[in-house]
Amino acid sequence: MEIHQALTRSHTIRNVLPRHEQGGVFAAEGYARASGRPGVCIATSGPGATNLVSGLADAMLDSIPIVAITGQVPRRMIGTDAFQETPIVEVTRSITKHNYLVLDVEDIPRIVREAFYLALSGRPGPVLIDVPKDIQQQLVVPKWDEPMRLSGYLSRLPKPPNDSQLEQIVRLISESKKPVLYVGGGCLDSSDELRRFVEVTGIPVASTLMGLGSFPASDDLCLQMLGMHGTIYANYAVDKSDLLLAFGVRFDDRVTGKLEAFASRAKIVHIDIDSAEIGKNKQPHVSICGDIKIALKGLNKILDEKREIANLDFLSWRKELDEQKLNHPLSFKTFGNAIPPQYAIQVLDELTGGNAIISTGVGQHQMWAAQFYKYNRPRQWLTSGGLGAMGFGLPAAIGAAVARPDAVVVDIDGDGSFMMNVQELATIRVENLPVKILLLNNQHLGMVVQWEDRFYKANRAHTYLGNPSKESEIFPNMLKFAEACDIPAARVSQVGDLRAAIQKMLDTPGPYLLDVIVPHQEHVLPMIPAGGGFMDVITEGDGRRKY
Repeated sequence: MEIHQALTRSHTIRNVLPRHEQGGVFAAEGYARASGRPGVCIATSGPGATNLVSGLADAMLDSIPIVAITGQVPRRMIGTDAFQETPIVEVTRSITKHNYLVLDVEDIPRIVREAFYLALSGRPGPVLIDVPKDIQQQLVVPKWDEPMRLSGYLSRLPKPPNDSQLEQIVRLISESKKPVLYVGGGCLDSSDELRRFVEVTGIPVASTLMGLGSFPASDDLCLQMLGMHGTIYANYAVDKSDLLLAFGVRFDDRVTGKLEAFASRAKIVHIDIDSAEIGKNKQPHVSICGDIKIALKGLNKILDEKREIANLDFLSWRKELDEQKLNHPLSFKTFGNAIPPQYAIQVLDELTGGNAIISTGVGQHQMWAAQFYKYNRPRQWLTSGGLGAMGFGLPAAIGAAVARPDAVVVDIDGDGSFMMNVQELATIRVENLPVKILLLNNQHLGMVVQWEDRFYKANRAHTYLGNPSKESEIFPNMLKFAEACDIPAARVSQVGDLRAAIQKMLDTPGPYLLDVIVPHQEHVLPMIPAGGGFMDVITEGDGRRKY
């Protein structure tokens, strides 16, 4: 309470009140993902603090800088099982980059400064500060210039790469015939350097889910997303490559599938700021532990100086990949008047000129948003990648709308994910945030249904979200949720009405919910089954046939 009381007297800090602590931590993540600056959230002791856990784990896995401040029982009561006591420092130790229990009020200025520095430096991540109630109630004259005590951490931060390492990479590039860039979330702050590197070398770029937007999707050299639901041509390029340049990535299982089969013909160059990621899943031939921005600047400098020596020509390789693009584009089928969910995202992409900030929940709609919306800039795409936390989309859009009031912010959500934090509609209304919600409503947990169709003989195991006694009706009525929070809303179920409905959503000032009814039989394709390789890719079929 003391911290909230103090916030009412601040003229510089804006406090946005979420209706659930999980909404608050996801909104802080949305703020950080959209702006690149640390997001901050606050929660009370006990259940308030434990409600932050999913968001902290999500930020840890996706390297998102956030600072979470929690209340705690008075120091003398810690360890006595007092009312609303939870040892949140212990609970979150493995899912935060660092955490603090404040035991001396004099330490607060230093701890807060350290927390923000830790969250943003090196590999970014979440930091938690736990403040006991009696500390909050003390009066103190703060010492703002207290130095940070992070000598051990600072000594372990990676040094800039040396020229000999970078020249070795340039030599490997000049010797290769089929190089591919595999870029991830680590490249989001190095977009300019990455574009320059691609301009000089002509190497095609495949992106992870987290890396979308670091290289423009509209560029001819963009292969879009690779991995389980990546494009055929991105996965083909990695499979056939003789040199894989892995920049700011961690060889996640959803990208690699069967590790032995992933890039099995290629020499691997791995650059990452976290030494723990190098060689963790896939052993590189050349590795640099360091900041990708500094490494790319160094590579670009060497390439500019030695352009005549490098003599790079990957024209035949690019033609081979262009043929794959032509033969295996991302596509979908239409069935009568039903709205294909992929088409809804395509129309949104057209009507926003590809310039919106997109947040998502987790599931089929998330993968379609990754495939069919074209991201040309970093920090346009906000999604829960590593943790796959349903309920992320709506609160993340809140954070993005606060961080980027100039931008169009659209939450592309599924009915399952949307209902997990539906209470944040109240926050959106009260704060008057212009968040648009494109709800792809198929009345099911769509991604689980897809796996049931493919691998469990279409046996439905608690994946239907409607009312079994009234299957012909849409349940729950999402428009009523919006109405309860005084947010304009509409429903569309015919493909012919879709474009006008999305245009109306975008034209309406303030928040808006568009409930788009889509068939539950649709499958996200292509799909490489978990633990499979490129040769196992599925490109055909949906829930309308048996397997």
